[in-house]
Amino acid sequence: MPREKSGKRLAEPVQPATIRRPEATRIAGLSVHASLAGEIGLRIVRGDYPPGTILPNEAKWSETFNVSRSAVREAIKMLMAKSLLSSRPKIGSWVEPRERWNLLDRDVLAWYATSPDREVFLRTVQEFRHIIEPEAAAFAATRRSDEQMVEISQACREMGEAMHIQERTRADTRFHLAILRASGNELLVPLGVLIESALDHLFGFVTREHSDQRRAQSLHEAIERNIRLQRPAAARSAVHKLLANTDEVIGRSRR
Repeated sequence: MPREKSGKRLAEPVQPATIRRPEATRIAGLSVHASLAGEIGLRIVRGDYPPGTILPNEAKWSETFNVSRSAVREAIKMLMAKSLLSSRPKIGSWVEPRERWNLLDRDVLAWYATSPDREVFLRTVQEFRHIIEPEAAAFAATRRSDEQMVEISQACREMGEAMHIQERTRADTRFHLAILRASGNELLVPLGVLIESALDHLFGFVTREHSDQRRAQSLHEAIERNIRLQRPAAARSAVHKLLANTDEVIGRSRR
């Protein structure tokens, strides 16, 4: 169980059976077809429908989830746009090979994060961070504006003050996205936004598994301090130390 800086604990491939549960597809604030796309997409990513599988036809989905065929068609279109599915007349829809999936899509990332093979997901996110974040922090140390520095510092402070896991996770994500923005590289900003849900899942996992929140906070504060003092090499090194610590937490979870 994780602790905050004061020492207090922070609050805390098989074909599925056909079950008519329309409520399972209804998500507050989403249209029927978007909710249905989410249900089918999650089943695909978690392995219920492996690549190459021909999916049930419109009539079957309509019966299973008690929705209209037009809603099914729109849901299938959404999943095709994310490159999870292809479709052809007289054949139907089938699951595309995994390498074609758009893993930078927000929805696909969210489904990926909740799949049974979460360790692979966490390692994938960490590899991305090792490639991007150290240099982003070094650039931020030399390019950040005063306003951007305020954003980074505030997120870091809110991490330390958080009383609940969700609060700390959100502040943690804001901290890292703020550094990407402060790097001054326009390509990193949309990339950071796209992986926001992946970072949320990763940081939530690490916060729950990590018993030494004081050390985690100290590592983040070192990054903030070196960016604020405009020390690019030190900022880069501080990020490497944080990433190594996260790698260790993920590694311990396997044992």
